[in-house]
Amino acid sequence: MVSKTGSVKWFDSTKGFGFVTDDEGGRDILLHANVLRNFGHSSVVEDARIKVEVAESARGLQAVEILELELPQADEKIVLKGVPELGFDLSALKSDEPLTPARVKWFDKIKGFGFVNLFGDSADVFVHMEVLRAYGMAELVQGEAVCVRTADGPRGRMAIEIRAWDYADAEG
Repeated sequence: MVSKTGSVKWFDSTKGFGFVTDDEGGRDILLHANVLRNFGHSSVVEDARIKVEVAESARGLQAVEILELELPQADEKIVLKGVPELGFDLSALKSDEPLTPARVKWFDKIKGFGFVNLFGDSADVFVHMEVLRAYGMAELVQGEAVCVRTADGPRGRMAIEIRAWDYADAEG
């Protein structure tokens, strides 16, 4: 096996796979959902930087283990510019709350939103697709553990920051 570094070209969690573009210009590398799950993620956004152990298979190069994964930097300018379809400006929402563990109740990529529940609290917290994208996530899977920072929106509690489960621990 050999290590390769590249960028996530695309990943579709419904199909269960995606591809990584090799920095050295070689063939694309298949990234299967199981390999991603073994690393603790259910999805990954395009352009995320990734280092993988690669093996040759009958269908070409395939990632067998993720060694490093660097999500694109969160762009608060995107999140804070507002989401017109919500009818308000997210820049008005501020929170000094810490990132809090939560579990995904449901998320519909087509509708562009879903809900999470903070651990120990059954109240729903709204999550919009634009917040996911701003923090380097492509979608959420029911039951997935994440960390969120919330604020009171015009229709109730909503996530204004969302991170992979292990983010808070990695930040120290």
